[in-house]
Amino acid sequence: QVQFVESGGGLVQPGGSLRLSCVPSRNFFVSASMAWYRQVPGKERELVATLTRIGRTTYLDSVKDRFSIFRDNAKNTLYLAMNNLVPEDTAFYYCNTYPEKAEYWGQGTQVTVSS
Repeated sequence: QVQFVESGGGLVQPGGSLRLSCVPSRNFFVSASMAWYRQVPGKERELVATLTRIGRTTYLDSVKDRFSIFRDNAKNTLYLAMNNLVPEDTAFYYCNTYPEKAEYWGQGTQVTVSS
């Protein structure tokens, strides 16, 4: 019955920054292997970044130099720091375990990068 709740999205200009947050709605610890995903309506979901239980990270090539995935275990919150945003980053962003569990998907948070 876990469902993740994402927040922190919004409208930013190219070159701007956002920090997304993800919290579980029920008893779940984000010290598990986690990931951020994004999806544009009508397109397939992309894996943006992963953070394993032991702290290893991976990134989609197009965001590798600009995004950072991390967690605060004291707050039980997963984050995605996004810098130097470009219009191609526009999407709904979701967090989930890695690999994902279908029943855990939340509603996502909208990120729009536009002038």
